[in-house]
Parts: sequence; structure tokens; C-alpha cells
Amino acid sequence: MKVTKLEHAALIVETAGRTLIVDPGSLTTPVTEPGNAVGIVITHEHPDHWTPEQLNRILGKNPGIPIFGPAGVAAAAEGFDVTVVAEGTTVEIGPFTLQFFGEKHALIHETLPVPDNVGVLINGSFFYPGDALTVPDVKVQTLAVPSAAPWLKLGEAMDYVTAMGAAHVFPTHDMVLTAAGRSIYNGRLQAATEAAGGEFVALEPGQSIDV
Repeated sequence: MKVTKLEHAALIVETAGRTLIVDPGSLTTPVTEPGNAVGIVITHEHPDHWTPEQLNRILGKNPGIPIFGPAGVAAAAEGFDVTVVAEGTTVEIGPFTLQFFGEKHALIHETLPVPDNVGVLINGSFFYPGDALTVPDVKVQTLAVPSAAPWLKLGEAMDYVTAMGAAHVFPTHDMVLTAAGRSIYNGRLQAATEAAGGEFVALEPGQSIDV
């Protein structure tokens, strides 16, 4: 299975000639994958994780494929048919087994609403938590760790890497950083990953990792 990082929080996961698209949002350039997708996962309703334009572009090449997301996404994505998933849901779609963990977005501020959020474990090995620091009750081989966000401190991301103990870690949710900032953040996350016995891979947009 191959995971390709796009800008910000968007990912393309490929295996057996099919793809799964995760969180194609507003900080990601237009997703123009070649039309072999079996589904789309949206972890929560914020626009940096999905937009109508991105969904229409993907669905135009892959008519009828399902969109999976929590109840908040189904409510926000008016006009799209969203299959609601939640903590404990397991879905088989093409060559992918999707297991969903977590319930809520991390707190940004007490004055702001806390939307629904699900993390997704793909084929039992690769975990992406969306905008939360959910630790699933299974061992994860590869982790996409959020590195910078309005709701996140770098130290929290480092602690999350330690708690997960994944063999391979790469950064995501990082378009809010400058190039210099990404270098600093990646250095700290690499140190935390290696201290926990894992390997940190500082993927840039368009780069991939085999999991």
C-alpha cells in the first residue's frame, strides 16, 4: 500500500490498482487523480479538509463512489450523499478496510464549536487522526501526525508520536507553516519519533511512503 501526501491534510492511498482519497480541502491544489478511486474519507467539516469543488472534481472522474464522514460532515456537505461513520464503524470498500476512531475535533477555544471528527485506520496499518490526537486501541505501523494547527502545540504533537509508538511517522496538516517553520517542526517530531524507536519521513507534497 502506498500513501501519497498532498498539500496540507490531503492524502491518496493506493493498493491493488485502486485509490482512496482522504480530506481533499481548500489548502490543497485541485485533486486530479486518474479516476480509479473507490471512495473518499472526510474526517470533519472544516473547509481545509473538504470543499464542494474538490468533491465535484473527484466525483466527476469517479461517479457514484461513496463519501464517508461523521454526522457533522453529512450535515455540512449539502447536496452530497455522505455515509455517516463514527467511533467503532468498520467499512470494506474495494481493497480497503476502514476502521474509524474518535468522536470530536480537538478544542480550538472555548468560544468555538467542537465539530465531529473521526480518525481512520486503513488496512490495519496506516492511521490518520484528522484534527484530533486520538490513540486507537490497536498497534499502528504508520502514522500521519498533524504537525501544526490552531488547536495544536508542537509539544502535544511530540507527545502524540510518543504515545502512538508507530514504526513510521510523517507530518501532515502543515500548510499553516512557512518552509522554515516546517523545518523546525519536523526536526522536533523526528526527535520524538526516533526516541520512541520509529523512523520519521519528512514527506513533501507529492511524495509517497510504502506502508
